[in-house]
Amino acid sequence: MTQQHSRPQWWRDAVIYQIYPRSFMDANGDGIGDLAGITARLDYLEALGVDALWLSPFYRSPQADAGYDVADYRDIDPLFGTLADFDRLLAGAHERGIRMIVDLVPNHSSSAHVWFQEALAAPPGSRARARYFFRDGQGEQGELPPNNWQSIFGGPAWTRVDDGQWYLHMFDSSQPDFDWRNPEIGDEFEQVLRFWLERGVDGFRVDVAHGMIKQAGLPDWDGEQVMVEGGNRGPMWDQDEVHDIYRRWHRVLAEYGGDRMMVAEAWLRPERVVRYIRPDEMQQAFNFDYLIARWDAAALREVIDRSLAVTAQVGATTTWVMSNHDGVRHASRLGLSNPGARPQKIGIDDEQPDEALGLRRARAIIMLTLALPGSAYLYQGEELGLPDHTTMPDHYRQDPGFFRPGGEDGGRDGCRVPLPWQAEGPAFGFNTSGERWLPQPDHYARYAVDCQLGRPETTLTLYQRLLEVRRDQRLGMGELAWEPNPREDVLMLTNGDLRVVLNLGERPIALPAGRPLVQSHPEALANSMLAGNAAVWLTTR
Repeated sequence: MTQQHSRPQWWRDAVIYQIYPRSFMDANGDGIGDLAGITARLDYLEALGVDALWLSPFYRSPQADAGYDVADYRDIDPLFGTLADFDRLLAGAHERGIRMIVDLVPNHSSSAHVWFQEALAAPPGSRARARYFFRDGQGEQGELPPNNWQSIFGGPAWTRVDDGQWYLHMFDSSQPDFDWRNPEIGDEFEQVLRFWLERGVDGFRVDVAHGMIKQAGLPDWDGEQVMVEGGNRGPMWDQDEVHDIYRRWHRVLAEYGGDRMMVAEAWLRPERVVRYIRPDEMQQAFNFDYLIARWDAAALREVIDRSLAVTAQVGATTTWVMSNHDGVRHASRLGLSNPGARPQKIGIDDEQPDEALGLRRARAIIMLTLALPGSAYLYQGEELGLPDHTTMPDHYRQDPGFFRPGGEDGGRDGCRVPLPWQAEGPAFGFNTSGERWLPQPDHYARYAVDCQLGRPETTLTLYQRLLEVRRDQRLGMGELAWEPNPREDVLMLTNGDLRVVLNLGERPIALPAGRPLVQSHPEALANSMLAGNAAVWLTTR
């Protein structure tokens, strides 16, 4: 690795790029992205300037939930390639000084996992069933679920098997939850960690990190099981014993050196999330409060201050993220009449975003995001300004969340559409066959990589320039200082020699002192004024 990428605690200020493998690049033409496709685009990622990649699941899986239903944690699903393909990808990334984080899904397995198949074949009370939550039902004949818990995807969190017992699944019925109070589960996952660490991975993104321990006795819960503001609540989330798991994992990662890391997906209040990133647990946790913050200066400042203060309590770094594979892309959210609102889906019958305004705001908000101290996560395609596919006909949708009762609050497919690489190519260059697992909207042509490379006004060039300045000025290791705002819809801050001005309003604002380094779009600056819905980086030197 290069000297820059071998420095201690690299993750403290890293820019990490999330790859959703089935939608990044398809090398074999079957319509689903694969590991060989990612390898073929490593030069692009190096030129973009990211420090690390996070790969969403590629394990053997029936793909009932796009790979988050894992049947074998030590192998690659043939859809994506082979272990040899993974090794080539990892080696190619490391040769370019890019680290790699892989997704780990420890809360539940696939119902096709050998352990669950053994459990179905075994009697009640058996060792095989003790790996999961098998329980007798309520009612005279056990015909009612063991408790009233509801699945995140809608409906009861219990499914009945042929002999009358029920099993717990906080997500889809094809995703039975492990019982992490059973020591056999912890021993197995330690070996899974070691398998990938020995192959050379640099860390793990831990899916549903707050869900692996359930309150003893599995008491009823009358609250909602949705991603409400403030995060998940109830006896199935954020139990104190979960931290014993991460202390154990921390010790395992430390054995391998090289500053291996973990990042938690824990949808909780910041005061609870911070417990996952204490010095002997994980290194990072996703900052969902920032992701869901509205297009509002006061709200953004509040969440930034709160995030920095909370993580400082445990000496951890803060992460900043605007989009991922689980929600509407921010270029579309910011084009809604309530900009920044976080619907789980924008469908063909919903309010359609103002595409141009959404992109303008997305380009401005990334200039705030990348100027903040800490680590930043980018979701594939956001560097192109890519919007959601908001007019996808419902019959194309595959997300199990869409099929919850009514389908009104699910359907993450719009943010998972294959990337456009060539405006004139088959499937916009996603492959050479034209096959696609999800349809791409026609207007993706104007976002294609080949239309943006080397052109100074494009979103891709903006991201490359921002990442270059961020790296050169070590903004991720810097310190934020707010400056007085001339208006309530404007944010001004400094980080070292960089001054940032973000105008969230419609009216122009006079520029403060400083020489412009980067502006969010070509018309952002005129006559020493910053336009509305725009941002600028100034140097104070």
